[in-house]
Amino acid sequence: MKSTLEELIAFRTVVDSGSITAAAEQLKQTVSGVSRALRRLEAKLDTTLLHRTTRRLGLTEEGERFLAHARIALASLDEAEELLIVHREQPAGRLRVNAAMPFMLHVIVPLIPEFRLRYPLIELELNTNDLVIDLLEEDTDVAIRIGPLRDSTLHARVLGSNRLRVLASPAYLKAHGRPTNISDLVANHVLLGFNQPDSLNDWPLRGPHGDCLRIAPAVRASSGETLRQLAVNGTGIVCLADFMTLADQARGVLLQVLSQDTVEVRQPVHAVYYRNTQLAARVACFLDFISERLGAE
Repeated sequence: MKSTLEELIAFRTVVDSGSITAAAEQLKQTVSGVSRALRRLEAKLDTTLLHRTTRRLGLTEEGERFLAHARIALASLDEAEELLIVHREQPAGRLRVNAAMPFMLHVIVPLIPEFRLRYPLIELELNTNDLVIDLLEEDTDVAIRIGPLRDSTLHARVLGSNRLRVLASPAYLKAHGRPTNISDLVANHVLLGFNQPDSLNDWPLRGPHGDCLRIAPAVRASSGETLRQLAVNGTGIVCLADFMTLADQARGVLLQVLSQDTVEVRQPVHAVYYRNTQLAARVACFLDFISERLGAE
């Protein structure tokens, strides 16, 4: 049988403290417990490590040789534990983050300089995909997704939420007029929407249909960023989350329409990841950092 860590520590502490009683006090164990650990160690090694008398303890020749190796082993373990503590306090390693292009551009990218200053040992790999991905297949640590989650096998953390608004550019409204109601919007305006899934074409507009209007887009795109650019360029009316349009709204590049008919709907922002054991420090600190920033908005 192999020696245990408890037995090695007991042996080293007895030698360094000079007695079993002193070692027991130092280790916060009973005297009998330390004695049993020493006996087990000697039995496993089939040798005597300590000469025991009523007045003192002394190392045998075999004990001296074994103690030298035990000290090296315990020192290596102490060093490994210290490195893990430092690693938790200063996370390091590669962190692979996947997000839809708009969220990556408008939320993640602006935060990276501050994140890098705080965690310089983390090597970031930023990937974009507007579709749901397989984390293992794509070799991804964290994927950030907007809206309800459908995969219950993943662990998820809510990072924040964003409100949906119906928007158009001043140029579009000048050319086509501002929609006055839902019927006017559907009958007389160019609506911009998503290729898939169709649920992304549910606009939070209140009317005879209820609190949700399923539109039939005249122009479809796979990316919200493409739709944003089309709307800014005056192509049509779009429904997008605040995270990618707040700056446009502040500059007057996009204007909210039908605000009186808009239901306040907030899309949740989730971080999804596999978590079979303790969450890696580099992942945990990234999630905390992004959550703090989104929560402050």
